[in-house]
Amino acid sequence: MAYRDEFEQSGKGASEKSASEPLADRQPAWAPATERGAPALDAAARGRTKSRKKLIAAAVLLSALAFGGYEGFHWWTQGRFMVSTDDAYVQADITILSAKISGYVSSVAVANNQSVKTGDLIAKIDDGDYRFALQSAKDKLATQESAIERIGRQIEAGRASVTQSEAQIAAAEAEFERARSDYARQQQLARSDYTSRASLENAKATRDRAEANVKSAQAALAAAKANVEVLAAQQNEARRVAAELQTAVAKAERDLSFAEIRAPVDGVIGNKAVEVGTFVQPGTRLAALVPLTSVHVDANFKETQIASLKVGQKVKIEVDAFPDADIVGTVESVSPASGAVFSLLPPENATGNFTKIVQRVPVRVAVSPEVAQQGLLRPGLSVVVDVDTRTSAEPQKTASAKH
Repeated sequence: MAYRDEFEQSGKGASEKSASEPLADRQPAWAPATERGAPALDAAARGRTKSRKKLIAAAVLLSALAFGGYEGFHWWTQGRFMVSTDDAYVQADITILSAKISGYVSSVAVANNQSVKTGDLIAKIDDGDYRFALQSAKDKLATQESAIERIGRQIEAGRASVTQSEAQIAAAEAEFERARSDYARQQQLARSDYTSRASLENAKATRDRAEANVKSAQAALAAAKANVEVLAAQQNEARRVAAELQTAVAKAERDLSFAEIRAPVDGVIGNKAVEVGTFVQPGTRLAALVPLTSVHVDANFKETQIASLKVGQKVKIEVDAFPDADIVGTVESVSPASGAVFSLLPPENATGNFTKIVQRVPVRVAVSPEVAQQGLLRPGLSVVVDVDTRTSAEPQKTASAKH
């Protein structure tokens, strides 16, 4: 009986305890001890999870604040001084190689993407006709030079005739003086009747003939001198014709030289459009020569950005094709007008409805020869430029000029 009463009391106590506990936390009496302690363990785990979440949230917040502070500091110290644009491309002063004369291409000495030096042969045009033209011009010049030499000899003969005529004048004048003196004596003798009338008439005729001979010699001298002057004029004319023929020879030689198309500058051949056997005319495009050592960047900045741009400012260049390349350039010049002004059909804002569009102004950025020699910058590549407005070479130039 005592055992029964003790069992009923223990059962009654357990029932009262079970009634006082929440329904969710009640465990059957037959459940294992580990399951009966699970609610306490779950509460501790939930506490630890909440603590972990708080720590993660605090870490994220601190990271965000640190990143924001870093970005803000970077903007304050550097970012606000940088003017950037991604509307920028690598450019170069590309030389278009064209034919100057007509003819069939006899040989092509280069291929696409081949590097060439100044004076290297690019292509050759059949020069047979131009060699014949040169030889013909030289032959005409030689003939004209022979004519000039012949006229020179004639001038020498004419001058000799002048000398001869001068001598004949002297002889005729001497004869005239003798005949005039003889006639004067005959006149005196005739007054004294010491001579016959026939002798007087013969002396008079001799004097008149001598005077006529003087005039004839003088006329011959004038003719000889005129002949020399005519020959000199002919020689001068022949020399002018020779000069024209010499120009024709020079032109023929120049045309012959154009049969060989050579590289005017160092560069790389691209867009080759000629092959052996092609008939070309003056102006026919043969190839493009890209001087990679003189590349530059044309950056198109918004009109709201150019106020702080100055010549000489340092520029950071990021090439899309080479993101790891660290390239620094310099602002070389700013275009005198926006790109729309130089377009084929510039906008006429005075007609029709007007919609304001932000214009872009081309700015040329120069790179150092060392960077250009690397060959990383190829015309047409897209780049991003960042201009540091804190730097400028103009004050340095002004200071050096003052010193």
